[in-house]
Amino acid sequence: MTSDNVRPTPPRIPRPADDPPQASRSVAEILDCAAGCFNEMGYQGTSIDEVARRLGATKGRIYHYFQSKTDLFLEVHREGMRRLIDAVTAAQQTEGSGRSRLRRMAEAHALTIMENIAYEAVVVQGIHIHRSFATTEQQRESFDELMQIRLAFEQLFTDTFLEGQKDGSLRADANPAFAVKGLMGAVNWSAIWYRPREGQTRDVQRAIARDIVELQITGLR
Repeated sequence: MTSDNVRPTPPRIPRPADDPPQASRSVAEILDCAAGCFNEMGYQGTSIDEVARRLGATKGRIYHYFQSKTDLFLEVHREGMRRLIDAVTAAQQTEGSGRSRLRRMAEAHALTIMENIAYEAVVVQGIHIHRSFATTEQQRESFDELMQIRLAFEQLFTDTFLEGQKDGSLRADANPAFAVKGLMGAVNWSAIWYRPREGQTRDVQRAIARDIVELQITGLR
């Protein structure tokens, strides 16, 4: 808990202005398809042509909403971050010791990655290619904004870790920044190696998330 007994405000990603329902569904379909392409082929290997082909649509349908491949990538990244923030914030707002809340936050993070693997793989890609492919000032600003949101997202974990040190549930001698980076690094890596198996249930995914997090939290007690 922070010094004024109020938990920090989670980062927010503004959503596009309200569109007619049909437009919103169309954008969602494009993002789902693009996320799959970026996940499978990476940023460089993906083209608007390929996204359109898989979508069974014309390139014009995609360009109606996104001016370029980079803009499309950025919106997939934003959506991936929205899903992570929503899940982790819900876990952060629960009651309990700092350690128990940190565990729930990390498990929510891991489970969200597994349930949204294509989107979250793009988030990881975005961290590594920050500004590498931004060709306009607006795109560079968008990448910078996403990186700042990422830092604010990480700060949620750091603040909770500090609460755990204060209440005695987490090691007082641990460096919070290093501990959180190690925890998040282990969880984020699942976006690289995890691939859902046919018929795999949410309970199985939840068990995997618990195992990943337990290995990290054990050393922080």
